[in-house]
Amino acid sequence: YQEARKRGHALSVVGVPKTIDNDVGFVSRTFGFFSAVEEAKRVLDCAHTEARSVPGGIGVVKLMGRHAGFVTAGAVVASQDVNFALIPEVPFKLEGFLAALKQRMANKSHAVIAVAEGAGQHLFSADRAERDASGNVKLKDIGPFLCEEIKSYFKTEGMTVVIRYFDPSYQIRSRPANSEDALFCDLYARHAVHAAMAGKTGVVIGFLHERFIHVPIELLATHAKRLDPASGWWRSVLAATGQPAQFDGDG
Repeated sequence: YQEARKRGHALSVVGVPKTIDNDVGFVSRTFGFFSAVEEAKRVLDCAHTEARSVPGGIGVVKLMGRHAGFVTAGAVVASQDVNFALIPEVPFKLEGFLAALKQRMANKSHAVIAVAEGAGQHLFSADRAERDASGNVKLKDIGPFLCEEIKSYFKTEGMTVVIRYFDPSYQIRSRPANSEDALFCDLYARHAVHAAMAGKTGVVIGFLHERFIHVPIELLATHAKRLDPASGWWRSVLAATGQPAQFDGDG
């Protein structure tokens, strides 16, 4: 868009907000989000069945969400069988989380944990400056790390647990769009084409308060949407899991 403007070239550049993470500003939901939540919920249900099948069963499911926990939050509320949800927007103390997990295992002998891929990055001491080919900071893998910490903690506590780890990233991202997302995608595309044919450029089609809107690309690039821990989203997660709002050092 900027290059065409600089050259005086009559080119319409109109974007649509495609990301399953649902982290685009000025967009209440992106297409792909509910398909991802639907598939993630299926995996959580399987993890719950697996965890309940053996005494001391713990299901750990790593879900997509580098910087935003919307997929994890949505899937957890949809499932209603998850006991702990960990997202990037809510830092947690590992010792407090493990103490809460121990209490859960002592009471129920099974647990399901949903963790967004970007959660718990503060727990790693390695250099965070390493980046991928797209310039994104390479995240450390929270899933295996969490499994090892849980295993080590319960061994020290003298409690037997059986950990089942699920990493369904490709399963979630490759599933066909559900009907809602397919229709939503079509509407985004139609609004994008209409905007371009009307001579608009440098905009992204947003969706806010049930209306499709035009958002300047340069404005959108400065704004990232995150899950607000004070919002109804997170309160719903806390109600569904029963976990504390914060994991302090004493559990």
